[in-house]
Formats: sequence, C-alpha cells, structure tokens
Amino acid sequence: MTDTNHAPRPRLDPDLDPELAALLGFLADSGQPPMSEQTAAQARAGFRALSVDLRDASLLPVLESVRDVTVPGGAGDLAARVYRPRAGELPTIVFFHGGGWVIGDLDTHDLTCRTLARDADAVVVSVDYRLAPEHPFPAAVDDAEAATRWVAENAADPSAGLGGSAVVAVGGDSAGGNLAAIVAQTFRDEGRPLGAQLLLYPATDLVTEHASLVENAEGYFLDAPSIAWFFEQYVGSADPTDPRLSPALGDLAGLAPAVVAVAQFDPLRDAGTAYARDLEAAGVPVELHSFPGLIHGFADMGRFSKAAQAAVEQTFAAMRTLLHP
Repeated sequence: MTDTNHAPRPRLDPDLDPELAALLGFLADSGQPPMSEQTAAQARAGFRALSVDLRDASLLPVLESVRDVTVPGGAGDLAARVYRPRAGELPTIVFFHGGGWVIGDLDTHDLTCRTLARDADAVVVSVDYRLAPEHPFPAAVDDAEAATRWVAENAADPSAGLGGSAVVAVGGDSAGGNLAAIVAQTFRDEGRPLGAQLLLYPATDLVTEHASLVENAEGYFLDAPSIAWFFEQYVGSADPTDPRLSPALGDLAGLAPAVVAVAQFDPLRDAGTAYARDLEAAGVPVELHSFPGLIHGFADMGRFSKAAQAAVEQTFAAMRTLLHP
C-alpha cells in the first residue's frame, strides 16, 4: 500500500555519514511540512524544536560564565549572550547564528557557541540580530556591523565583561557566515583590525549557480526550495550582486585570516569552497576544511553524529590556533 500522507524519501548518497542519514530519516518521518510551505513563525518553532528541545543539557560544555546582555544594533539594542570559557585575558569572537536570516536565535545556537568558546579558548558574543521578513536586508547586516563595532571598541576594557584582549574575530554559520564575511569586509574598509573570521558553510554568493546547488538540491536538510524561501524573505527586491548580500562579489584583498568549513552534501559547498580559494588568491591566509559525508548545519549536529563532532573539533581548533599563535 502506498502512503499518501508522505512524499517518498529522496535517495541519499551511500557516502553520507550513516548517523546523519538516520537523523535525516527521523526528520523526514516527523510529519512536518517542508519549510518552504511554512510561515516564518512555524519555521522558527520547528528549528527550535530540533536545536533546543532535542538537546541534552547535561552534555553542554561547562564554562566559567554565560551571561545575557544587550549590545548596540543598527536600530536599537539587541539581545546577546556572552560565553567565557575561563578566567584571564582572552580574544573575543562575535558570532552570528545561521537560519537563512529568517530563523534561529541565541538558544538555537547555544551549544555551538559554548563549544566554540571552549575549543577556541575565546570569549564568544552571540548576537541576536533582527530577522526577515519582519526586518529584511539590510537590517541583519546593519546589526552585525554595529554589534561588532561595539565589541571591538570595548573588548580590551575589563569593565565591559568581554575578552579583555584587543583581539576581536567574527564568525558564523550559513547566513551567519554571510554576515561574518560582510563584517570582515566592512572592518577592512574602515581600517579596523580583525584577528580572524570563522565561516561555517557560509552563504557567500547569492548569484552564481554552483554545481552543488543542483547535486545536493534535495534530501540533505537544506534544500533548493528552502534556499529560495529564505532568499524571498530576506533579499526581496534588493540586488543580490550587492557585496553586502554576496560577499564573494566584493573586494577580498586585505581581509582577516579565515577558517572556512564546508560539507560534501551541502548545496552551499561550492560557494564556500570558491570563496576560500578566492580569498587565498587575494593574498588572505585561509584554511579550508572540506568534510566528506557531512551536510549543511553539521556544527550543531555533533550530538547526533561522531563525524560531525570530529569536524567541529577540527574546525574550532584551527580557530584557536589563529587566535593564540
């Protein structure tokens, strides 16, 4: 008998990590409609259910402190969360969560930020920037730039509760990687130094039709309809060739050293890989970590997959090396 309530599962590549294949099967059987058929509110709730409700709090990395604060944004104060792994003077990483500029918040990326603080040995400031469609482009960019400027101006001040060192870096995953890459370009233009940029499967090019967009268009967590849905919510009528939307189309010379991580079965794989290579061609020190068998979003999937956990450890260790030479 054919089940008429569920579309057939896409056929997945046998090289996909088995534990991630099991996770994708669980999600496919959950009965949730595709993200592209949901409202923004529904998609946000579903993302929180996966990222927060399935989390085992007993396995969270133990840090010296985690504090909720406010930081300046592009149009008023923003919620933020400061993660300190230990006492002492440390660099500060300003982190922007993923979620297509539409979903995600401080809680959905709490585990990622705790792990980054511990493994990179840095204070992490996670910024709850404004989301589309309520706040389309350039609201998220304005918020990311304003928050990072404030951190850079206050990071070395002991009373600010940040790292205590003047070394500041940016980082993010997916749409957050897009924002981090854009902030790195803005800081270069403004003559503000950055210690590093961490770009996890970043959305760097909203124009070019890379091969991985077709190869991994269906079945691997982030799919083509979802990408189009995010694009519609955030970009709207703006010009996607604007470097504040597609940082790959901006000037890449003189940017902060970068750690770039991409996954084999991610539609954004080729865009991230091309960005790393273009950075290198522009004279920017780059470490490209390309992980076989993994999918988009793997930085928050270590609790489901040993391979994803190993990839996170490797990538964050590279960031630690950059920040603690």
